[in-house]
Amino acid sequence: MFSSISTWWSGSSSPSPAAAPEKPYDPTDPKQNPLNPKGLKPCCACPETKSARDDCFLNTDAGEADEKCKELVQRHIACMRSYGFKI
Repeated sequence: MFSSISTWWSGSSSPSPAAAPEKPYDPTDPKQNPLNPKGLKPCCACPETKSARDDCFLNTDAGEADEKCKELVQRHIACMRSYGFKI
């Protein structure tokens, strides 16, 4: 008798299994991102372009840095995207 009442209240005759939460995209996980087989973190993915970009900003006047370093920034962004990072 009580089982039919509890079924009526829950709206289902059998308990439904809890759905496993979907794992969020992690570009450092080689299983989720084949573009990054070594599992590099963003800080370590593109050292050449990162270094060139940083040197440009450090050695250029603040007023001119945006324009002079634009190409280096674009190269670094392209490199990061090639590893699957969403930038």
